[in-house]
Amino acid sequence: MDVSDNIIEGEIAYPKNVVRHDEDDPYLVVAADKGTATFSDLANSVSEEYNFWLGDAFASGGSNGYDHKAMGITAKGGWESVKRHFREMGINCQTTDFTAIGVGDMAGDVFGNGMLLSKHIRLQAAFNHMHIFIDPNPDSASSWEERNRLFQLPRSSWEDYDAKLISKGGGIFSRRAKSIDLTPEIQKMLGTKRASMAPNDLIKKILSMKVDLLWNGGIGTYVKASTETHTDVGDRANDVLRIDGQDLKAKVVGEGGNLGMTQLGRIEYGLNGGRVNTDFVDNVGGVDCSDNEVNIKIFLNGLVMNGDLTVKQRNTILESMEDEVGEIVLEDAYNQSESISVTEQQGVSLVKEQIRFIHTMEKAGHLDRALEYIPDDETLLEREKQGKGLTRPELSVLVAYGKMVLKEQLVHDDISNDAYHAKQLVQYFPDELRRNYKDHMDNHPLRAEIIATVLANQMVNEMGCNFVTRLQEETGANVVDIANAYAAAREIFNLGSVLTQIRELDNIATTSAQYDLIYYVRRTLRRLARWLLRNRTGKQCVNELIKLYQADAITITEKIDDMLVAEEVAEHNQMANAWIEQGVTEALANYVARLSSLYSVLDISTVSREKGTTVEQTAKLYYTLGDRLSLHWFLKQINGQAVDNNWQALARAAFREDLDWQQRQLTGQVLSCGCSPDKLDVNKALDDWIIMNEVSLHRWENILNEFKVGSVHEFAKFSVALRELMLLNLNCSANE
Repeated sequence: MDVSDNIIEGEIAYPKNVVRHDEDDPYLVVAADKGTATFSDLANSVSEEYNFWLGDAFASGGSNGYDHKAMGITAKGGWESVKRHFREMGINCQTTDFTAIGVGDMAGDVFGNGMLLSKHIRLQAAFNHMHIFIDPNPDSASSWEERNRLFQLPRSSWEDYDAKLISKGGGIFSRRAKSIDLTPEIQKMLGTKRASMAPNDLIKKILSMKVDLLWNGGIGTYVKASTETHTDVGDRANDVLRIDGQDLKAKVVGEGGNLGMTQLGRIEYGLNGGRVNTDFVDNVGGVDCSDNEVNIKIFLNGLVMNGDLTVKQRNTILESMEDEVGEIVLEDAYNQSESISVTEQQGVSLVKEQIRFIHTMEKAGHLDRALEYIPDDETLLEREKQGKGLTRPELSVLVAYGKMVLKEQLVHDDISNDAYHAKQLVQYFPDELRRNYKDHMDNHPLRAEIIATVLANQMVNEMGCNFVTRLQEETGANVVDIANAYAAAREIFNLGSVLTQIRELDNIATTSAQYDLIYYVRRTLRRLARWLLRNRTGKQCVNELIKLYQADAITITEKIDDMLVAEEVAEHNQMANAWIEQGVTEALANYVARLSSLYSVLDISTVSREKGTTVEQTAKLYYTLGDRLSLHWFLKQINGQAVDNNWQALARAAFREDLDWQQRQLTGQVLSCGCSPDKLDVNKALDDWIIMNEVSLHRWENILNEFKVGSVHEFAKFSVALRELMLLNLNCSANE
């Protein structure tokens, strides 16, 4: 505190007798770790003694804060990952029994809360620093009740577990024993014929047994990579227990505790088919809860200082919002693990994009590749040849860096002062604060930082870690403009609601179908944002962009099947039916399947305004022309073109944009040749235009016939074809 900046009466106050080499930085909070949570009140008393601007928001928790163990928030956040892993295996772990082993005991926050989050846990073995618990064939119902009793019992240990409830052959064993006799039931569970084992050997065998879930809620590092030494790990106390990632046979690992595995151990386990994120992903709930508490306290403390609340009222409000804060935190944890899964499902198809993102982060000095155990390019490309992409632990690191960097870039006046983005601040807080104190929220000292954090989390969760860097490469746009384009496109096409509907299908639709839908939305949203960046006029704010296109988007969406040609409707229906068969609702499947056609709304809306025609007339003509000239068929050839490097990826994106522009121009030309809008016959206008430009169209048809010979094309062929289409545009324009 003696060397920290402070805020007094709204002005930065510098520490006395301290030379500062950095910029103003009055934000300083402390996070309680294991064994120190009880010192939150003490830390906050120091804050008050120093008249520090954060007051008792300096340390989360304490007598007037959120008790993480009582909330179970860290374990619940980790359990969101566990549930997702099981869903991806086609199992609902909240309704189906599954086996588990664990590190910890029921007195612990993370282990204790975690082992109560499903009544279908069959905990076969667990250990802490004193005991080894073994229940070879547990009953899920009665064992849950007993674990719950131990959790409620102050300072319980495994010795307090009712031995009568343990299945035949099991028991509670001391880690101080020289040797532990193995019953036939334990031998079968472990897959060993040994009659006895030393406690440490038994623990090592437990860690490597076949089981559905390993839940880590303790302290220590128990899994490393085979390429690492125990010295590399730096946890000497557990050297005798530690196994290699390749020997870990649990199907799923939930890391409620920190440092249970080394990062290389996770990667090795992941490459062998294991399902794991990282500790900082799985136990994000506790950190996120503290962030929410601190920002809420800052806000409420401001109301207290202004006389709008008493301290007692503040504490009552804070306590009343605990459940909703928990829900907010769990939603964040859910969305983050979802983002990793959606990217993981795309596998090797995204490897080159991810390498490009890694290079961008390295060049900017944000990422130390070696420090974060990100493989070199050669290793990643070799994996790609083997059909393997980045593992979940590696993707977790990239997601983290994507968020950290983007958050810093979004702390910008053009973001925080934009009326649309400013709504993120209001949505950040629980209902009671939004309902009663909304007008005071703009005065929050961390207003810009909160908006930036929420927006960065949303963008990376929905779009992947490299969304911004990719659009920067493709368009040269700055981060603010990209964020605006993303937000506008998302709202114009109601894609936020679409994603919510997809998430509501958990344990109803297959996760594969859900992730396909989300990736389809992600890809469409990226293309829409790119269109807005390429075609925007001036520095339009988000609400202006929404107002410009949303009404037309709604109109075309409602009538899309009447505007498309029959073949395209059939194609969309075929795609939708494949999702419907996997449990997706009919309306949702049909909407997402039509996004590739709805993407053209932006072009259609633009032409409609330019030519003074109705959006219905323009859309009908646009889609019909695309079919008659085989432009939609040509677009499929572009989309299907494989890319080997970044330049080819950029070229493919440019081909798509060029084709869209050409179709827009040609649509405008037909409308210019037609009758007045009130008498326009779309089909007749198109027929007349085709007859008028028969010679020019013949050359385009010849080019298309070249493409229809074979299925593999060179990039040069697309360039030649699009040049011919441009000449067609020019010739047709001259014939008007």
